[in-house]
Amino acid sequence: MTYGMTAGRHRGEGADDALVRELYEQHAAPLLRFVLQLVAGDRQKAEDIVQETLLRGWRNVHRLGGEGHGSLRPWLVTVARRIAIDEHRSQSARPPETYGIDLETVSEQDESERVLRRMTVTAALRTLSTPHQEILMETYFRGRTVAEAAEALGLPLGTAKSRVYYALRALRTALEQRGITDVV
Repeated sequence: MTYGMTAGRHRGEGADDALVRELYEQHAAPLLRFVLQLVAGDRQKAEDIVQETLLRGWRNVHRLGGEGHGSLRPWLVTVARRIAIDEHRSQSARPPETYGIDLETVSEQDESERVLRRMTVTAALRTLSTPHQEILMETYFRGRTVAEAAEALGLPLGTAKSRVYYALRALRTALEQRGITDVV
């Protein structure tokens, strides 16, 4: 059976309608059964894929030679499979859609204050001497006890305790100069 035209001949509007009808009648049901398996039984999705597949078949029938369903069906099955795979990938790549949420009531916590505080503390830490920075990094940022920090830095315990005390005083002063009074 020929699909309304041969390769290279232009179809008229009536021929287009007949071709679409012919494609649908001969290939829609088998394609739908095939695609339903690919989309885990989601009939709406399967029908959309079949519709897109037949539309592509109609657009490309002149390149496929336009000969009967023997040569066209494998091409349609391949196209349907690729469309199903593409849809699956695109759904996996984007976040799930949510419906019925009033966007006015959804709020995100403003992180700008926390980020500014972190930047200020980092700048204040940089003004401290290297020994004070090291002891604060060990005790506060790495979560070590003073004894563990002393061992890690190769310091006597008394020296480590003294450095923590003076490092915190220096940090407090540096933060106060930057307008933060409630951190340390």
